[in-house]
Amino acid sequence: QVQLEESGGGLVEAGGSLRLSCVVSGGIFSTYAMGWFRQAPGKGREFVAAITSDSDGMTSYLHSVEGRFTISRDNSKNTVYLQMDSLKPEDTAVYFCAARPGYMTHTRDYDYWGQGTPVTVSS
Repeated sequence: QVQLEESGGGLVEAGGSLRLSCVVSGGIFSTYAMGWFRQAPGKGREFVAAITSDSDGMTSYLHSVEGRFTISRDNSKNTVYLQMDSLKPEDTAVYFCAARPGYMTHTRDYDYWGQGTPVTVSS
């Protein structure tokens, strides 16, 4: 059974940084495209970033986070990261990682999901 576990969320002031991690167990991590999504209070879950399965994977970002967030992966550690810099109050949300065999996508069409880690950015 594939399991995803996020960590690294917390409270940070506007302009600060956080790095989220997501460890995948029970599957073949190197074959999965990985995505990060977020859900703010009272809103739907939205795509944030994705990376293909290759070690030097191609990446894609939500326009509003491009240049501030960086997704990366370490296939030797079965881990995907989301480095978040220059955080803004509107980045406040629960952040979820997700995995799917094959190609990356901006949609929620991922097979496996973590439980989420909360990020709060104060103004």
